[in-house]
Amino acid sequence: MRRPAFYSRSPREPRSAAPSGATFAQNASDGSDTTPTQPAQPAAAPQRWQPGRRSFALLLALVVGMGATGAVMWPKANRQLTQKDIDQAVLRTLHTATLPSPAAKAAEIIRPSVVRVVGYGTEKTTPEAKAEKRGRNLAKGKPAEAPADEAAGQQVERGVGTGVVIVDKGIILTNLHVVAGSETIKVTFFDGLESPATITGVQPENDLAVLQAQKLPDDLIPATMRSTADLQPGDQVVAVGFPFGIGPSVSAGVVSGLNRSFRSPEGKQELANLIQFDAAANPGNSGGPLINMDGEVLGIVTAILNPTQQRTFIGIGFAVPIENAATAAGSPPF
Repeated sequence: MRRPAFYSRSPREPRSAAPSGATFAQNASDGSDTTPTQPAQPAAAPQRWQPGRRSFALLLALVVGMGATGAVMWPKANRQLTQKDIDQAVLRTLHTATLPSPAAKAAEIIRPSVVRVVGYGTEKTTPEAKAEKRGRNLAKGKPAEAPADEAAGQQVERGVGTGVVIVDKGIILTNLHVVAGSETIKVTFFDGLESPATITGVQPENDLAVLQAQKLPDDLIPATMRSTADLQPGDQVVAVGFPFGIGPSVSAGVVSGLNRSFRSPEGKQELANLIQFDAAANPGNSGGPLINMDGEVLGIVTAILNPTQQRTFIGIGFAVPIENAATAAGSPPF
């Protein structure tokens, strides 16, 4: 606590008072009084200056004036904040700061768990395939006939899709049609690490496959799965994947319907109990996650409705609910 200043009394004495010890000498001739005389004393040491009453009054007026100025300059310094002040500050921030969209935040959460899946197989060696390859070689200025080792067949891409990591030891969910018939499978993680993968489980009735990656990033983050029990039409969703091999790409939309069924264009398979959504999806999105605004996986994108042979999105996509996908990976349903 700051100690208040102490002030001494004024050193001045009243002029009418005679100094202590003064004597009046009488004139021997007429007896009249003379001026008082002071007994001889040693010279007093010079006194230190101390503020008097006028100085104190001036200093007090200066302090009061400074306080009044401070009150004018900072009138709200000691005022307690109210809810109205907080609301105004929040509104000011919302109007001046650019915040990420809910879809952007959801995609950022799931991004470390999304992988690119590529299936490879041996190139066909039919006469038609050989003739096509000769034409490509001639167009590129290469010999028409391939070397003997290439003539025997080489690895080419059979299918490109997406997967999502659900266990940090490298267990990945994807679509069965992405990897079916592939001789080798490679997955590329979010940090660029490429790893061979093997199929460890399938669920053909739901077009699901489970992969095990052989090499893993040091900081692999698995996705969080969310039950679809409370999912409703109109809920916002985001699809993340590699459409036509480009990505990871993000598209946003809503749940269009529940418990839908879908029959493949060839009519070979019919899937049931699907989530219908309108977030853009195209070939290459297959096997990717359909997530909510918290970045939690609701399903695995598996098909798009295509009344034509163009294989482009017309606004109707389907995903297998994560409950089915979890059982494919050996995890109990929610």
